[in-house]
Amino acid sequence: MTKYFEDIPNIFYEGKESKNPLAFKYYNPKEKIGNKTMEEHLRFSMAYWHTLTGTGADPFGVGTMIREWDHFSNPMDIAKARLEAAFIFMKKLNIPFFCFHDRDIAPEGDTLAKTNQNIDIIVERMKELMKETGIQLLWGTANAFGHPRYVHGAATSCNADVFAYVAAQVKKAMEITHELGGKNYVFWGGREGYETLLNTNMKLELDNLAKFLHMAVDYAKEIGFEGQFLIEPKPKEPTKHQYDFDVATVFSFLKEYDLDSYFKMNIEANHATLAGHTFQHELHVARINGILGSVDANQGDPLLGWDTDQFPTNIYDTTLAMYEVLKNGGLHQGGLNFDAKVRRGSFEPVDLVYAHIAGMDAFARGLKVAYQLLESQVLENFIEKRYESYTYGIGKEIVEGKVGFKELEEYALQNNKIVNVSGRQEMLESILNQYILEA
Repeated sequence: MTKYFEDIPNIFYEGKESKNPLAFKYYNPKEKIGNKTMEEHLRFSMAYWHTLTGTGADPFGVGTMIREWDHFSNPMDIAKARLEAAFIFMKKLNIPFFCFHDRDIAPEGDTLAKTNQNIDIIVERMKELMKETGIQLLWGTANAFGHPRYVHGAATSCNADVFAYVAAQVKKAMEITHELGGKNYVFWGGREGYETLLNTNMKLELDNLAKFLHMAVDYAKEIGFEGQFLIEPKPKEPTKHQYDFDVATVFSFLKEYDLDSYFKMNIEANHATLAGHTFQHELHVARINGILGSVDANQGDPLLGWDTDQFPTNIYDTTLAMYEVLKNGGLHQGGLNFDAKVRRGSFEPVDLVYAHIAGMDAFARGLKVAYQLLESQVLENFIEKRYESYTYGIGKEIVEGKVGFKELEEYALQNNKIVNVSGRQEMLESILNQYILEA
């Protein structure tokens, strides 16, 4: 059997003074940050699709990636080789979790039955490798967007036969996620949206999507799957009007259809960028509504208008992300999944290792800075002081719901002098920079 990544040593923590590119500078898995280790806080996960199946192709050129595990003529032989390569890779980097779409791990057959048979063959070997290595499944999902059958969407398709097919596909994906002990199951509506209202019955599509998710909830109970259901918001791509545009949009949908008690969010940094938000904003909205579940750790390019899925290296962003995660009490069943791909010009297998080291170090550094910020309460104290007018007098009565327009008018008529205080944004940004530079 081919031994993949043979020239790559096991990757260990060597500290920030190390010049070794094949070593962690900040990620020390056993280092305690508060009452948990870095490994427990961060719960890193490898994205099967970008790492194992990504070719480097883009709209302007064919794939560039050199991948030994793809050098077979039979699709199932490729799938088996990818599986072996995946676990060798994760073991060398000490990555404790992985994520996949059903079509990442096994090829489609001529029929749905044959496709399911292909999946079962791979899952049997996957279970063996998980047992041998201790690596766990963070989440599974279904690719209900890539095949031409999903040209008009999946659960929101205008074709009832497609709705039935995707139900069968998700049923199988849920079953194997359950069989593999997955901690979560993700729904990403890759083509759940529309291009024009000239040919769209939006109300029917949304109603059908809600029915589909309720069916999933019912089936999870039937098979005893106790993992967390997650929805991954994404705007624009690939449809102009995605129904899962951002956290606020998805939360509103869940509330409308009585699904909010079953689902949390899997939030991707690059999707936040495409929605016109910061990564921290999306995490914050999810956290304050009790629906922050898991994170797809990557970053986008603000100069490009598409999903570039770059590895996260921006310490400012990772710090503010981990600030929200820590305030959330952690990611619980979720984790930090590297839904990120190496650049087209980084085509050698070792570049996958460099990329994951960079991402893991960036989040480890962000974790330490975020923890120190929270320990100092420097931001929390400022915010508390800024809103203190709501802790006494008329402000307290507003918060407690004891006044209405008439009472507030009476107060305002007697209060002829309003004094505002500076928000001190630049000072706070300077303090944040100080913590980042000195952590």
